[in-house]
Amino acid sequence: MAAPGERHWPDGSDFLDVALSAVRPEEREGYIERLEAFVEQHRARLEEMLRTHGPGSKPASHGRYALIGQPETLVIVERMESAPFLLRGQWEKELETVFLDDLEFVWGPRIRLSR
Repeated sequence: MAAPGERHWPDGSDFLDVALSAVRPEEREGYIERLEAFVEQHRARLEEMLRTHGPGSKPASHGRYALIGQPETLVIVERMESAPFLLRGQWEKELETVFLDDLEFVWGPRIRLSR
């Protein structure tokens, strides 16, 4: 998902911390394996999102969709699919929603919470 050595932020830990805070305690054991399965299941969709809105794309050149292409995006989109309300609630407490809104728009989750 991320181009080697290319990051919009030196440390995306704020985004990752918030996304991981939406992983419920009972989901933590085995979460890495579930995340890997999610990536395999949605590989084509993730690649398309990166191609159309990731670094170097026309939408990205306007400064939008900054999370696309960042490694923490995998956890964020997985949480959009698995626990969208919990993710949105945690995000709104900690971060500007514009980043999540943009990612949600491109990913097109089953439940759209921002619009």
